[in-house]
Amino acid sequence: MTRVWQWNRPVTVREVLEDLQQERSIAYTTVMTVMDNLHQKGWVRREVEGRAYRYTAVSTRAAYSAALMNEAWSRSDNPAAALVAFFGMMSPEQRESLQAAVRIVQDDVVSDAPQDTAQDTAQDDRPLPDDREQRAGEELPAERPADDGTSPGR
Repeated sequence: MTRVWQWNRPVTVREVLEDLQQERSIAYTTVMTVMDNLHQKGWVRREVEGRAYRYTAVSTRAAYSAALMNEAWSRSDNPAAALVAFFGMMSPEQRESLQAAVRIVQDDVVSDAPQDTAQDTAQDDRPLPDDREQRAGEELPAERPADDGTSPGR
């Protein structure tokens, strides 16, 4: 998934294989199986191009990470304690990212508030809430690359 997310375009098994082989020896069939598994799990969609498939990510890396965090948090019997423990594990850079993300969400709450007049709405050039992820990617530090790129989050 790392390769598919990094390239942000449809990719073939051969392209992923060649990229991975720069780091380690890996068989074509291994990459093909992983890509097929990702397709079966709904992580990528594929389209036939000639005799090969081109695979495209169904969601972004940020959306995948958010879903993992939400799942872990929702399983806690004490969500507040889980968050405190999680924040305690963060590096200073990660805490800065968290603060930037909170600012984005707070800005969205303000921009979602009803406007006094139509003129105020027309003059409001702040981004709409739907672009949170794009703004987060611009304002937050980039994610660290994963080690092998053969499974989501890796």
